[in-house]
Amino acid sequence: MVKTIYKIVPQELWRQARQEGVFRGAPIDLKDGYIHFSTGSQAVETARLHFSGEADLVLVAVDAGVFGEALKWEPSRGGDLFPHLFADLPLDAVLWEKPLPLGADGVHVFPADMKEA
Repeated sequence: MVKTIYKIVPQELWRQARQEGVFRGAPIDLKDGYIHFSTGSQAVETARLHFSGEADLVLVAVDAGVFGEALKWEPSRGGDLFPHLFADLPLDAVLWEKPLPLGADGVHVFPADMKEA
């Protein structure tokens, strides 16, 4: 089972979460009623589809094992199962956060140590 899941967040929104001590979600999350996450293998495509050309993003790695039944794996793009958190994200579940810069080609550059496990 996947132990690390990822959230792509605008830096300003993540700064607010840090100040509040909890991440309640981006506007799309609040609209849908859950926080959208991706696995390591899904994150690059998520960035391409939903954050193309956006700078000032943060990639947040989260311990998927702490959520219990609040984390559900639901079909999305082509039936692929995506992690959805039906709760706020407590910051103590965050493993790390790193900038997600745009490369010279306009594509996001993901950290080399990002993993699926």
